[in-house]
Amino acid sequence: MVVLHRWFGLAVALFLFISGLTGAVISWDHELDAWLNPQLFHAASAASDGPAKSGLELAQQLEAQDRRLRVNYTLTAIEPGHTALIAVEGRPDPATGKPFEPGFNQVAVDPATGAIQGTRQWGVVSLTRENLLPFLYKLHYTMHIPDGWGIELGVWFMGIIGIVWVLDCGIALYLSFPNWRSWRKSLAFRWREGGHRLNFDLHRSGGVWVWLLLLVLAVTSVSMNLQTQVMRPLVAKLSTLSPNAFDSRTPQPPGHPIEPLLTREEAVALAKTEAARRGWTLPAGGVFYSSAYGLYGVGFFAADNDHGDGGLGNAWLYFDGRDGKPAGGVVPGTGSAGDIFLQAQFPLHSGRILGLPGRILISAMGLVVAMLSATGLIIWLRKRRARAAQTGKAPAPLHANFSKQVQ
Repeated sequence: MVVLHRWFGLAVALFLFISGLTGAVISWDHELDAWLNPQLFHAASAASDGPAKSGLELAQQLEAQDRRLRVNYTLTAIEPGHTALIAVEGRPDPATGKPFEPGFNQVAVDPATGAIQGTRQWGVVSLTRENLLPFLYKLHYTMHIPDGWGIELGVWFMGIIGIVWVLDCGIALYLSFPNWRSWRKSLAFRWREGGHRLNFDLHRSGGVWVWLLLLVLAVTSVSMNLQTQVMRPLVAKLSTLSPNAFDSRTPQPPGHPIEPLLTREEAVALAKTEAARRGWTLPAGGVFYSSAYGLYGVGFFAADNDHGDGGLGNAWLYFDGRDGKPAGGVVPGTGSAGDIFLQAQFPLHSGRILGLPGRILISAMGLVVAMLSATGLIIWLRKRRARAAQTGKAPAPLHANFSKQVQ
């Protein structure tokens, strides 16, 4: 067990250290992004510039201005004083059949004047102000590993890291309590002694105190990165799952989008009719189109709650982009136990299930994960040097090994 913990820990330490630090930051991604890039989030218009247009009008206007673009997500109503941050993709170029590459996938539009206040390519490897928070967000769950062979390699890689983390959580708890008589030691910190003893206690006892939260983060990380491949099949063995609108369809390969015959406005109208039939009171707050699956999705939320803060998130209804037929939906808190378990994965991982207190807790846990990774590595290095000293051969410093390699 000790050997497994050592090698599992070494395998994931660097990646969990990075994910922990980035997780502590991206718990506040929207607020920090708006602070760094006010031109992308705060409208420049004044009250005298007239009433704000709806997101659907702005999307139509944007597509008319630049025929290369297809809007694939927009809010329907814009929060007062804010821009409409519209997601776009390139339409197929009639000359080549390949999608246009506009060089950006987000456009900030003033809802009153329709003026474009800024653009950016979300997720690009860049540390500029516009791209810093999206860069950190994508680093958190992909390490920016490029896709290959039609596979999101970074998503898969971090999902596997999550699986190792789940297994290591169980091993670590077992090792922390070798017998019941030593349970006090496993919860104590030798603050006064400092040095390697305190480092060991921070790693062992620190992990024990927050073990359940660590397990939640580990399991939810697997679920979000490998939900289709791992988590849904596992949960389906224990509970009946409702059909998933995306799992029942085969995505189109990149560069071969499914062109919708239904407009955004028609999709929203269908969703509103269905919501009224179900007795929902929240407005249709946003609409997306997935050209890979040929699906529209309409979300129901107030203009200031598009992130789904609190509870299990927002409700969504899906419709076929060709014929408008209902394709299912996600209604938080409904369905089987397995459905609700899967609905809870992102709210748990982000802390949004508990609102602001949950986000504070998860931000702090990101720092704890980074600390546990660092202290574990320090323990391994110290033991490695001690073993080398016993054999009379101290390991060469890292810089010395590097010098030999480059000579």
